[in-house]
Amino acid sequence: MLVTDVVVQVLADPAVEPAGLLPARQQMALSLGWHIILACFGVAFPAMLFTMHLIGIRRDDPNALMLARKWGKVAAVLFAIGAVSGTVLSFEMGLLWPGLMGTYGDVLGLPFAFEGLAFFLEAIFLGIYLYGWDRIPPKRHVLMVLPMAVAGVFGTYCVIAVNAWMNVPVGFEVVDGQVTNIDPWAVLFSSAAFWQFLHMWIAAYMVVGFSVAAVYAVGMLRGRRDRRHHLGFTIPFAFASVAAVIQPVVGHLLGNRLAERQPAKLAAFELATETESPSPLRIGGFLIDGTVRWAIDIPYLGSIVARNSFTAPVEGLDTFPPEDRPPVNITHWAFQIMVGIGLLLMLSVIAYWVARWRGHDLTDRRWFLRLVAVSGVLAIIAVEAGWVATEVGRQPWVVYGFMRTSEAAGDNPGLWWVLGVTAVVYSGLTVGAIIVLRSMARRWRAGDVELPSPYGPESALASSEARGGAHRDTRGDTHGDTRGDTGEERQ
Repeated sequence: MLVTDVVVQVLADPAVEPAGLLPARQQMALSLGWHIILACFGVAFPAMLFTMHLIGIRRDDPNALMLARKWGKVAAVLFAIGAVSGTVLSFEMGLLWPGLMGTYGDVLGLPFAFEGLAFFLEAIFLGIYLYGWDRIPPKRHVLMVLPMAVAGVFGTYCVIAVNAWMNVPVGFEVVDGQVTNIDPWAVLFSSAAFWQFLHMWIAAYMVVGFSVAAVYAVGMLRGRRDRRHHLGFTIPFAFASVAAVIQPVVGHLLGNRLAERQPAKLAAFELATETESPSPLRIGGFLIDGTVRWAIDIPYLGSIVARNSFTAPVEGLDTFPPEDRPPVNITHWAFQIMVGIGLLLMLSVIAYWVARWRGHDLTDRRWFLRLVAVSGVLAIIAVEAGWVATEVGRQPWVVYGFMRTSEAAGDNPGLWWVLGVTAVVYSGLTVGAIIVLRSMARRWRAGDVELPSPYGPESALASSEARGGAHRDTRGDTHGDTRGDTGEERQ
């Protein structure tokens, strides 16, 4: 019954929807779900890289400098792969959603243009940073990370502003069915954009901080307890700790706005079938045939969490026409997974720092290292769940209250082929990224810090010099031997 319910919600009736709607949804989910993880590294990793590099310069610490050098190369690999998926996404907006871009393209053009400029700036300064090792004075070299970090954050803000606009449309009027009085700056400066970006920005620090710390936690589990692993664990874990503690507060402030702006999404989050006052907090459960089953209700807590009140109600799903309700079970569970993982990670970092304050180092405990080792994956799952909650909870609207998703899609069944090609490309990128990163890690562990290319001018020149040296040695030895022989003969 449950499976049928979910399938019906995801795969809407193809007889009444455009032929391009379902493949467009699947492809957007694939592309966005894949790209968002790499985007997190573009947003948060430069700050950690800058901190590590600065520690290396200030303390004259070769371990910190070595880590910064390695992290810069990892950032370059992830940036290159993210550039591919980001470019694919930009083309998909027009290909998959011609109704949206044809109608609201003038409203959304400015944020997308700024995002493109930010991308180029990020690429330029990343290149300067990588090239600058051993070439630019240290204090000037580390500053090259800052423009890269700012550009990454600003570009992400522009993209989030577009998504926030889809949830809370501003900057236009519809007169006689035509979009007019367009103010594209309103998209960038809306309060919805600020809060949604803040939520995503902090989430990026959680993803990257826990993921990088997890790498070094695994190394510690394997017995590597040197200073490099200690630094590699502590810096990203500190960033992740601050983010994990702040995130519930920001998420709460963001969620409080749903009651006014997207009450149907809030009702799906809370699995509220009817308006109740006070509303309980509903943990778990499924909506089956209009009835909530297997949920645990905590009285009053729903009103407190969603409305900052002991008595304020959460508007129920029954107050919305069936055609205006989002897929409830998917939205509800995605939201609960995000919140549950976020709370677990917050408690784990609080436990670590409290123990450290009391003189105990939890990195000596294998159970804690195992928890950190999986924390990166948990943070990624939380981000993916959060985006599912945001995107699915907005349905059936692509522009809330103005355009349904079915109106934005085209009538092109050929998009299934595009989806297949995209899946193959992303699978190849995933395999390639894993191979490259594992190869880099293996060679670094073997002491091959510079990672020379197996071919190319430098390798050819080195081989040539090696051959020339050997030849000179041979000639020298021959001449010497000859001279020696001659001397011996003379003697």
